[in-house]
Amino acid sequence: MPHKPFIRTLRAQWLGQQLRALREERGMTLKLVSEHLQRDMSALGRYERADWPIRKGDVVALLDLYGFHHAAERARLLALAEDVWRTDRWDEDYGDVVDSSFIEYPWLEGRAEHIGSYNTMLLPGLMQTREYAEAVIRNAEEPGVPDATVARWVELRIERQKVLDGKTKVGAVLDESVLRRLVGGPSTMRAQLEHLLQLAVRRNVEISVLPSAKALHAGMDGAFTVFTLPKPYPAVAYVENLAGRLYVEAPRSMKFVRVYDRLRDAALSTGESGQLIASVVEGLS
Repeated sequence: MPHKPFIRTLRAQWLGQQLRALREERGMTLKLVSEHLQRDMSALGRYERADWPIRKGDVVALLDLYGFHHAAERARLLALAEDVWRTDRWDEDYGDVVDSSFIEYPWLEGRAEHIGSYNTMLLPGLMQTREYAEAVIRNAEEPGVPDATVARWVELRIERQKVLDGKTKVGAVLDESVLRRLVGGPSTMRAQLEHLLQLAVRRNVEISVLPSAKALHAGMDGAFTVFTLPKPYPAVAYVENLAGRLYVEAPRSMKFVRVYDRLRDAALSTGESGQLIASVVEGLS
């Protein structure tokens, strides 16, 4: 079986950036490092740019050369080096229905300390019921997509929701219109909103509703998700539209962080949001 081409992932870029920073802090040129390690200079440059994946053994050799012996930080970089090569289970289990640009998303979900989303049209995937998710996915796919493919997408979405069972904090600011959009019909929507109320009592879940009365607010440019990762990794923002998927790194991602905080401040409290959701459920009964 032929090998898949290397994908220039966020984790590969982060590793390359940190290796370059260490080299430059020591005042070493790529030529000098290549001579010490007897490696091709152009290859080392490609490692730092994440054009090529770097082997863990080469990372060890570079850290030794740079005299970088801080145990915890060294372990973190070596773990990241392993992640660069690791085929994620999402790629292994769902490679038949997802592409490389999407695989980055569940990788971020699985490593984030906090996931915050602003939602203008639909509920976030992590909070969708199976029936709601199927209705959304069927609508998004081109006509004629096989039922088996839709089922695989739904399965992937439900499987990703296991992140809610861990320590990751998950927040969502929902435009009020999201609650009132009858995705899948009244019964599907009622079950979905009841599920939302059940999620809202979890300690690691925060659901806020931005009321329609807030005509102008910080989120007028549309929906997005922000992943807050363990230090020293930067926050990553994610935006999706008809043009494709976009991952935004620091410093530009900080604008999304600030907007998310402003939206939370503008939204109803979690208690008031729960009351509003419950009132919409009553209207569907």
